[in-house]
Amino acid sequence: MRAAVLRTYAAPPEPGEFDEPKSLGDGPVVVEVLAAGINPVDLAMASGTFYGGSPALPCVVGKEGVGRLEDGTIAYFDASVAPYGSIAERTLINPAAAIPLPDQELDPALAVVFGIAGLAGWLALEWRARLREGETVLVLGASGIVGQVAVQAARLLGAGRVVAAARRTDALPGHADAAVTLEGDDVADRLREASGGDGYDVVVDPVWGEPAAAAAQACRADARLVNLGQSAGTTSPLTSASVRGTPLAILGHSNFSTPPEVRRAAYEKMTRHAAAGELTAPVERIALADVADAWRRPASSPRTKLVVVP
Repeated sequence: MRAAVLRTYAAPPEPGEFDEPKSLGDGPVVVEVLAAGINPVDLAMASGTFYGGSPALPCVVGKEGVGRLEDGTIAYFDASVAPYGSIAERTLINPAAAIPLPDQELDPALAVVFGIAGLAGWLALEWRARLREGETVLVLGASGIVGQVAVQAARLLGAGRVVAAARRTDALPGHADAAVTLEGDDVADRLREASGGDGYDVVVDPVWGEPAAAAAQACRADARLVNLGQSAGTTSPLTSASVRGTPLAILGHSNFSTPPEVRRAAYEKMTRHAAAGELTAPVERIALADVADAWRRPASSPRTKLVVVP
């Protein structure tokens, strides 16, 4: 079969032939891949330097995808049985971990968005911050896919006011009540003004660095700042006063640390909203033959989800 094959950690995967996967009795089953996402974690694993370990070579790359199971069910999956991966015509998965799409007509490429990227934005609000009805939410890095989902998720989960912030506000989708550019010296003041003057209850932060420090200064008492990335910097000049004086709770989030049943429930909610036209994101479809070129694109806060359609 055709697949994106990684043969060395020193170069991107290349399209090529790979052994066909085979179902293993009552265990893993073959799935026909309809769409597969390219994520920063895929690039990290393929580099040979990922903190969680890298795959044995040769292998097929890609963690997540949407595919057709042997019984015809179309489902999302976020892991394959090594040495297989999602960026291939077919892969091998644990059927118990597959999440059927609520609407078989939902675009598989769009359904991929609500996996690794979408879950980060949704769960930061629903599960980690425990967003409450009517609260004011700030989404940093709102032009990226995670941020775009988070802005819409905040609205769907009952936020009273949603503010989107990014380095370029002309790149922001129109789902927020207000938009703030993260450039300049008075970011904290402009963030607070955009909140309506009282500050934020919840901050979704995929960027860290200077923006996180500015957001901390624009929070109200007992706010929660949920960090899930570091695209603006690995360290942040947060002051003790902005944390103690608010007081502010800083919460870390990773999809990997979320219980499987929580991820499944969140994914099902997002795809139901997507099927109803209430949740969306831009998708760029990539041919399997072009996967090496797509692999070389910047991975930090992409504005469009790259999805390989084998």
